[in-house]
Amino acid sequence: MDKQSKLIIGISSRALFNLDQSHEIYEKEGLESYRDYQIANEDVTLEPGEAFSLVKKILSINSLYKDKQRIEVILLSRNTSDTGLRIRNSIEAHGLDISRAAFCGGESPHRYVRDFGVHLFLSSSFEDVKLAIESNVAAATIIPRDGDNSRKLNQGQLKIAFDGDAVIFSDDSEKVFHEDGLDAFIKNEVSATSPLKAGPFKSFLVELNKIQNDFDVNECPIRTALVTARSAPSDKRVIKTLREWGVRIDESLFLGGMSKHQFLKSFQADIFFDDQKKHIMDAVKTTASGHVPYGVKNK
Repeated sequence: MDKQSKLIIGISSRALFNLDQSHEIYEKEGLESYRDYQIANEDVTLEPGEAFSLVKKILSINSLYKDKQRIEVILLSRNTSDTGLRIRNSIEAHGLDISRAAFCGGESPHRYVRDFGVHLFLSSSFEDVKLAIESNVAAATIIPRDGDNSRKLNQGQLKIAFDGDAVIFSDDSEKVFHEDGLDAFIKNEVSATSPLKAGPFKSFLVELNKIQNDFDVNECPIRTALVTARSAPSDKRVIKTLREWGVRIDESLFLGGMSKHQFLKSFQADIFFDDQKKHIMDAVKTTASGHVPYGVKNK
């Protein structure tokens, strides 16, 4: 199957598995000690990391298709293939259908995201995520949740929540708010005659839509939500933009500045993407979250 007929997600080894202990050895004792530790323990299966349950749930959607892989997950790691053998063994032990990988020997794997056709890159490394964003690939830094990161996700639909400005949409409107205040922002949105420009996650949302369109609405394995601080009258431009793009969002929550975490809990989001760390740190009380280092709030 051609790579463009799949949804392709890149995942770092530290987002997929809990590598805290070995990473601590690397930081305190250096590369050789880290290598020796990983080789000595390469048959010891790693515990799930922050994005493990999400990856497992995403891959399970493939079971709804006959004779084709609709979603692929690719491992993108700073390990060498030597130290990465433990990761490969753990993938097999956990029964994850991940066959492609790039082991980059200490360098950032962001160079290969476009070569693999990745639509979304998830990592624990802010630096790697930032570089992927600069390569025009949707990417987010996985932020540890409060509590046990191995807890299982809700059964049933895969539920993904997005902020709007600087995530699905560009940060142009957010710049107006940041520089000139709320009144100028509202005036700008009400008077605008053109759709919002695309943000870093538009292309990923489009790919999700393609999968959603394979199913009847009542049987769709994926449900999306827009969870934004916008409210009336600035909501109209968002609605018209999504209509212009032909992009489907199942639920739209215009919160007018209210805290998002309780709404994300009620939506039962499996993951939430936002450009502002304050919203992310609030959301991780209940929801796995990815910080999108893009836009005026991340300068």
